[in-house]
Amino acid sequence: MDKKFEQIFPIGEKNEAYSDYFVGQSYLKKLSTEGINIINVTFEPGCRNNWHIHHNSRQILLVTAGKGYYQEWGKNPKELNPGDVINIPPEVKHWHGAAPSSWFSHIAIEVPDNNDVSKNEFLEVVNQADYEKLK
Repeated sequence: MDKKFEQIFPIGEKNEAYSDYFVGQSYLKKLSTEGINIINVTFEPGCRNNWHIHHNSRQILLVTAGKGYYQEWGKNPKELNPGDVINIPPEVKHWHGAAPSSWFSHIAIEVPDNNDVSKNEFLEVVNQADYEKLK
């Protein structure tokens, strides 16, 4: 790991359970599962998740370290840096992950709507050519 990359929460274990839905290596550390899931997600440089949709839940991302990106379908990508907060409504197709040359970490908070059972639907991989255009 890059010595300049410092984060507040533990990196966790390699994300083997969801590895089919990520390009590159990510790590997960559950911080809380009481009421809502709060997870520290860490991405190696170039790692990002596939396009996906949260059904019956919203997601909040709290950026804690490194440099990354977030993009909603049909919109331009947003650069993410420590201190940034992203609120993702239910049913919005999106992806997030590390910049090509930086580690990246965020806290992911999944908030179910109206006590419904939430489900994540993972979709296609982010287009490599589009990803390579990021700064």
